[in-house]
Amino acid sequence: MDIIESIEKEYLKQEPPKFNVGDTVKVFVKVVEGTSERLQAFEGIVIAKKNGGVRESFMVRRVSFGVGIERTFPLHSPRIDRVEVVKRGRVRRAKLYYIRKLSGKAAKIKEVRR
Repeated sequence: MDIIESIEKEYLKQEPPKFNVGDTVKVFVKVVEGTSERLQAFEGIVIAKKNGGVRESFMVRRVSFGVGIERTFPLHSPRIDRVEVVKRGRVRRAKLYYIRKLSGKAAKIKEVRR
């Protein structure tokens, strides 16, 4: 296992973003259009985090024009420029899949007060 870990270590980000499930985040993704490259923001609630190390990924959900959109991002991908935490959420579950069935005020997550 040492060989695999040593190979994966070079692909890890130096400062991975700190966020948890239930937080509202803005993910900036590098999008290539022809020869130009731009940043596209995807803002939503983190409903799941999986795995660890290089394979770590997180799922973000948002509602756009009445349709729920979920997108999974690999945390250490070079396509992800940065992840900004907009709001910290207070939840009691590791996976928030139940939010898929809720809408409106019922889908709201309590904010952490500091």
